[in-house]
Amino acid sequence: MMTAEDVLSILAVLRNTDVAIWIGGGWGIDALVGEQTRRHRDLDLMHRTDQETAVVAALADAGFVETLDRRPVRFVVTDPHDREIDLHPLIFAADGSAVQASPDPEHPFTYPASCFVTGTILGTTVPCLSPEQQVYFHQGYRPAAHDRHDMALLRQRFGITTHF
Repeated sequence: MMTAEDVLSILAVLRNTDVAIWIGGGWGIDALVGEQTRRHRDLDLMHRTDQETAVVAALADAGFVETLDRRPVRFVVTDPHDREIDLHPLIFAADGSAVQASPDPEHPFTYPASCFVTGTILGTTVPCLSPEQQVYFHQGYRPAAHDRHDMALLRQRFGITTHF
């Protein structure tokens, strides 16, 4: 499991490397609402493709090794304590928007500049994805119980429409 303390320690490692990252997935939603609302198996991080070498090196120095390679869409690193980070490479445009490769090369995932926001974990301000961007990523698949939980939180806290 990935604890709030784990998330903050991983972010500190990356902050010391001076790379830009944003939290997505379950931890990203918990950061938006400002509290941990469920257990998390992993940590989803978006990063700049042009900083990937520095991200991987910093995480390797912290004991993480690559355990899954689905580039250019995503890749996973895991440490000896079974903490797992799902990394999503982003290519940024001059206007601050970004794209991420998808399994369908004709339809990459899009990130408007406005989706890069902040939230809090254990009272610490952290970079994360906006509620609208979280909804965007929670579509097109059969949701698990934790996905339903996360979308319900976004509806309750931000009054936005979700797909399930």
